[in-house]
Amino acid sequence: MNSPAPAHVAHPKTIKSFVTRAGRTTSGQAKALAELGPRFVLPFQKKLLSAQEAFGRAGDLILEIGFGMGDATAQIAAVRPEDNFLCCEVHEPGVGALLKRMGEAGIDNIRILQHDAVDVIEHMLDANSLGGVHVFFPDPWHKLRHHKRRLIQTPFVQQLVQRIKPGGYVHCATDWEPYAHHILQVFQAEPLLRNSSQRVDGFADQPSYRPLTKFENRGLKLGHGVWDVVFHRV
Repeated sequence: MNSPAPAHVAHPKTIKSFVTRAGRTTSGQAKALAELGPRFVLPFQKKLLSAQEAFGRAGDLILEIGFGMGDATAQIAAVRPEDNFLCCEVHEPGVGALLKRMGEAGIDNIRILQHDAVDVIEHMLDANSLGGVHVFFPDPWHKLRHHKRRLIQTPFVQQLVQRIKPGGYVHCATDWEPYAHHILQVFQAEPLLRNSSQRVDGFADQPSYRPLTKFENRGLKLGHGVWDVVFHRV
């Protein structure tokens, strides 16, 4: 197994929460964007978000960073209807796919920001405003020289944890073991976070709300592992 990258690795000022990738928006996704986008997609603004105004109700605000095609996001929102989910994804096909699923399932406790989550955290989220954060399968940047591009680095976590209210949580999942150990190391070094797991290895059992994705199921059938890391804000 490769050794994890040092937790103090420099975090580039240009770090982004996403990787540019190609993809074509289908007609169904485009229709969902046109019909549901005005209601559920929020504009990025350099001012603090009012969750009450965005969702029209109270409830814990859960930030999701990078939801891909939105399969897990829609399922989690459906089983946790009391929570409000603010979900960041820059790729239009994924935004359209999630909107389509929301329309089909009647899910209305999701709002989408089609913008880099790093900017959203910096400009739109107030201190102690989040009840939780989900970061599922972020790009692991396998090569050593690319580790500085990883999202989960000390400076980013220091900024993120200020937005999580005491008692709130941050939950990461990855299928790349070296990155899992890196995430665990970074979180353990943050004095405002405490590991919720009692396991010797420090990793968490898969929380009941996180479903298996198609990608994850394929990996598990091939013998690949998945590691969940769940810490709470003190």
